[in-house]
Amino acid sequence: MTDASHDPGRFAQLRPRLFAVAYRMLGIRADAEDVVQDAWLRWSGVNRDAVQSDEAWLVAVVTRMAIDRLRTARAQREAYVGYWLPEPLVEIEERTPEAAAELASDLSVALMWVLERLTPKERAAFLLRQAFDLDYKDMAPILDQSEAACRQMVHRATQRVKQEAPRFKVPADLHRGVLERFLQAARSGDHVALQALLADDATIVSDGGGKVASFMKIISGGRRISHLYLAVHLRHGRSLEYRIARINGEPGLLRYVDGRIESAQAFVTDGLRVVAIYTMRNPEKLNAIPALP
Repeated sequence: MTDASHDPGRFAQLRPRLFAVAYRMLGIRADAEDVVQDAWLRWSGVNRDAVQSDEAWLVAVVTRMAIDRLRTARAQREAYVGYWLPEPLVEIEERTPEAAAELASDLSVALMWVLERLTPKERAAFLLRQAFDLDYKDMAPILDQSEAACRQMVHRATQRVKQEAPRFKVPADLHRGVLERFLQAARSGDHVALQALLADDATIVSDGGGKVASFMKIISGGRRISHLYLAVHLRHGRSLEYRIARINGEPGLLRYVDGRIESAQAFVTDGLRVVAIYTMRNPEKLNAIPALP
């Protein structure tokens, strides 16, 4: 008999996948890491002879714990000041192939925003099926539901996501091209260029968490949004700087004031113009992002 605690290498190998499951469920890095650590504690004491598949056992444990934690978090988020957006996963440097596999399009801030509208079990069912391609027969015991119930949950969640998620599938080079032009316009305070790069019905969602000023409603209209960026440019002048970075697997912008991170901004584009911006300004969600050198 081999105790699982004698095989830390196997757990380390599976950790990125387990974190991917937990983060997609919870949207907060520390919460996801806590769930993965709790899974390790359970794993370290399990009888390996009773486990048919290491990966299946661990994914099931992480998913169940994430569902329980999300139920608690939902009550807290109801009292959250303003809109709640996920803590951004930001990569400033080039990604490794392994990291790229974990930061795919199904991790985008736009999708995470929509997933917040699902129940914890619907969210788990959708992610297990769509993001991790799990069979319904394997999903059923994880969610303590019949296969038919799991199919129904995935169907309902998929319909909801299709209704609310971005309709555009844009190649990465086009996405980045739009973002680079937007960056130049924002840096220079070129209001005309900014407005030209924003769809007429573009929207912006801002999360300040009650810690810093943020919009208490969704701002709509390319002209209005371009004026907001111009106002920020005029207010901060030379102390304002932007950097392109990967935010949840997609090109986005980091905005700094006096060298300190002010916001992480995720963009949805149709390949020509920006159609939605998700601005994370809550300082508690930006702690992992370094200041400018």
